[in-house]
Amino acid sequence: MTNAEGQPQAIPPTPGPGTNPAGSARTPSAAPGSSRSWLQRWRRITQPTPPDLAAAMGNEPEQRTSLLNRNPIQLGFEVTIGVLAAIGVVNLVMGVRDVLILVCLAFAIALGLNPTVSWLHNRGLRRGLAVLIVALGLLILLGLAGWALVPLVSDQVTNLITQAPTLLQNLRQNPQIAALDSQFGLISKATTFLTSGNLISGLFGGLVGAGQLVATTVFSVTITVVLTLYFLTALPSIKDIIYQLAPASRRPRVRYLANEMFKRVGGYVSGLFTVVSIAMAVAFTFLNIVGLTQYSLALTVVVGIFAFVPLVGTTISMVIVSIVAFASNPTTGLITLIFFLAYQQFDAYFIQPRIFAKSVQIPGILVMLAAISGGLLLGIVGAILAVPTMAALLLLYREVLVPHLDRT
Repeated sequence: MTNAEGQPQAIPPTPGPGTNPAGSARTPSAAPGSSRSWLQRWRRITQPTPPDLAAAMGNEPEQRTSLLNRNPIQLGFEVTIGVLAAIGVVNLVMGVRDVLILVCLAFAIALGLNPTVSWLHNRGLRRGLAVLIVALGLLILLGLAGWALVPLVSDQVTNLITQAPTLLQNLRQNPQIAALDSQFGLISKATTFLTSGNLISGLFGGLVGAGQLVATTVFSVTITVVLTLYFLTALPSIKDIIYQLAPASRRPRVRYLANEMFKRVGGYVSGLFTVVSIAMAVAFTFLNIVGLTQYSLALTVVVGIFAFVPLVGTTISMVIVSIVAFASNPTTGLITLIFFLAYQQFDAYFIQPRIFAKSVQIPGILVMLAAISGGLLLGIVGAILAVPTMAALLLLYREVLVPHLDRT
């Protein structure tokens, strides 16, 4: 067969049973009952959809949804559900607030005891055995202290309460105090309160209130001890879980910041026990020197308890000790007041700065604000935990926020 120019032209092949009309080979389709037909259909329907050309080229316009374009009914339901969820979370946290406070306190105590446990662990002991040794050592020390001090303190507290009306009457020998008493009747009211037999009712709301206070105290102490031992044992695992919450690229930085925060919290707690021990030793020595031997242990315990409270604790204990000393002898009371005022300044400007120099580095104004805020929100425990919390927040400010602001 030739074309118009006289050149031979190829004759197209006749479509056979295995070709389509266009001349291309036709793939034989699987029979309806074939075992591979379902696999082919599954592969065909599960192939990914090809991307849009504009999206592939990166020229797809950005889709923005304005609040004005949202369905108001749907938006109202979403906002209502969010508000109700937030209220529920807040109520849940407030309901378990006491338990959360105990957990935070136990974790802080565990961080304070962790250096001793780590020191024993680095010497070849297993961590569980090191925790057991530290716990037994603390229990032995507390048991010996209680066996030696509780009877004496109980006798001195009983003697102090019994002699309180006489001590209050002795205050009237001072002309200024006598004038204030004649105007306001403070000593008369205090004497009536102590001698009327309503001391327990006035302080604790009766025997039922005193029993509830004792039960709550025992429960809180037990839970705190158990949680402290658990945190001490599992502290490395807890740290690893916290580190894993951060992305892998930022995990070394998060590990450094978390270790620094844990170090500051633990350093503050261990340093606080050192400050309290020094205050109790100084108070006991001074009270025996000035002649208040019969009340020395009881007043030393008062000084130690209030020394845990930042800022105002030393002032409260100073007032209590000075009143007892002044009631015993005006000269002794004046000497006691001057001594504790001087020791308060020495403690604030010499002892605590040197103990907390490396562990807690925060300005004094932030310490005051943190202690006041924590005390108002959560009481004494809140005032104790507020200072290390402020130290951790200040570390995040210096190490995270300031560098971020400098880069922008």
